[in-house]
Amino acid sequence: MTRLTADLLLLFAAGIWGLAFYFQKTAMSDVGPFLFITARTLVAASALAPLALLELRRCARATAGPVVIPPDLVRLGMTGGVFFFLGAAFQQVGLQTATVTNAGFLTSLYVVITPFIIWLTARRAPSSVIWTAVSLAFAGTWALGGGSISGFSQGDTLIAICAVFWAIHMVVTSRSPRFGLPMTFTCVQFITVAAIAATAALLLEPISAAALAKASGSILYVGILSSAVTFTLLAIAMKHTPASEAAVLVSMETLFAALAGALLLGERLPLIGWFGAGLLLAASLLVQLAPREGHRQRRVTSAP
Repeated sequence: MTRLTADLLLLFAAGIWGLAFYFQKTAMSDVGPFLFITARTLVAASALAPLALLELRRCARATAGPVVIPPDLVRLGMTGGVFFFLGAAFQQVGLQTATVTNAGFLTSLYVVITPFIIWLTARRAPSSVIWTAVSLAFAGTWALGGGSISGFSQGDTLIAICAVFWAIHMVVTSRSPRFGLPMTFTCVQFITVAAIAATAALLLEPISAAALAKASGSILYVGILSSAVTFTLLAIAMKHTPASEAAVLVSMETLFAALAGALLLGERLPLIGWFGAGLLLAASLLVQLAPREGHRQRRVTSAP
């Protein structure tokens, strides 16, 4: 796969994710957030399980070994699952009161946060471009709230928090390509999320087969397309695209979310809100310049 093909796959995934905000929000009229997360991840894991088994068998034939999931992959997948659950939980609960448009733009904060997670875990300090992007992101968040942090709903705040967990999840996922088993990794991840979410749903929410049936369309879209398909594409494409660049490409989901909110729910942002959305998008795009600046700095440092 070429890098361009990988980038196009990530952009396609962004479109699916953007529209998923609509289905995630409308599903809340029938089921609770934890039950929805349980259902979507069970659907995703079920869809991926046969493909993961084929993947493992192909790997076993190539190495003349047994069909077994590497323990390190299981640990990494479970770790990714924990952070996936946290990101999805804050996002899904937040969508009960936040608009689809705001949810899309606030979730994109994870693009700016991702380099700082890399800084903490890999000791690679962000460049000056990243700090500029952070300033734009803060200003954009302020403007998106109508020029006042108090203008945010509780749901907006929860979705801003979820961006931290999505950033950590992005970094964890970037470590999975070394196993060469993207579908197996993603399946392990979704099984982990389903187990945690099911526990939360049993403790906190009513369980109703009739409610699940009403939300089945949203569950299938998010479970199959927005989960099984896209996260597998993410794991595959990140073999050929750096984590920071991948984060920028998938952040285009914000534009697709705003389009879905406008066309399907009639959502509208005031002028200052669009200004803030533009700043958030600019911050996300600016992050892509950071690796290039770092590359120039290394060239200058290594020059005789």
